[in-house]
Amino acid sequence: MRFISFLEAGEVRTGVIAGDGVIDIAALALPGMTSLLDVIRAGADGLSDVAAALPRTTVLPRPLGALKLLAPVPASGKNIFCIGRNYLGHVQEGYRARGLPVDVPQAPQIFSKPRTTLAAAGDELRFDRNVSDRMDYEGELGIVIGKGGRNIAPQDAFDHIFGYTIINDVTARDLQRRHDQWFKGKGLDQSCPMGPWIVTRDEVADIQAVEIVTTVNGETRQSARISQMIFDIPTILAELSKGMTLEPGDIIASGTPEGVGYAMATPQYLADGDVVTVSISGIGALTNRIAMR
Repeated sequence: MRFISFLEAGEVRTGVIAGDGVIDIAALALPGMTSLLDVIRAGADGLSDVAAALPRTTVLPRPLGALKLLAPVPASGKNIFCIGRNYLGHVQEGYRARGLPVDVPQAPQIFSKPRTTLAAAGDELRFDRNVSDRMDYEGELGIVIGKGGRNIAPQDAFDHIFGYTIINDVTARDLQRRHDQWFKGKGLDQSCPMGPWIVTRDEVADIQAVEIVTTVNGETRQSARISQMIFDIPTILAELSKGMTLEPGDIIASGTPEGVGYAMATPQYLADGDVVTVSISGIGALTNRIAMR
């Protein structure tokens, strides 16, 4: 199944994709299940209840295009967890661009983006060029935690995943370098567009085989398979959860492939009016227009 969050009359609503349309989950009248976080916390039983209720509802699906989408988990209780430098090609291009010898990470490099970075599919991403004029894209697979846990064993990792989404880890490269760490350069408002929905784990037969592609104004910039990650999904969850509890609704951005703008022979930073699309096979496409003011 695919779930969205949308805004209606000032309220955050949850929808489930039904055919070519959307059913508001409130119309299913499932006890204790009014938000997407409720669905996530309910686990497999909750998904079964939703699946059973959909054929019974008399409510007609609403057109997806008529809804104001939000990031799929807009009320996440934590920052967005992020894994840096998790594709060998991206590691190599970064060192090459700075004229340094390649140093491959020996453990996942973990940072976070604040919740205020969240934006939705279709949103115009507005950045102040007086703050940064070197905004860059990073297409990534987003992992949504379903069952919480601490010290998760790698072999149990997928049991803790509710589903997947798409993330663009937009980065201010000049701030990233100036502050000598990643939080500020990756923490500007609207720098984490996400969506358009969450696809439940059972809908993706082999997450390792899916392809991630990022385009800017229709030009392909990034293209890779999830299997090319240095640290795979079980390793990411195991390392992240060591001594730290992961909770339902937590979001993990799993790293970006090579092809980012700053590492090109002639750096190509995002400009006013650019349209960035991150597509992941079997999941969907996340598109946003850039506004530099």
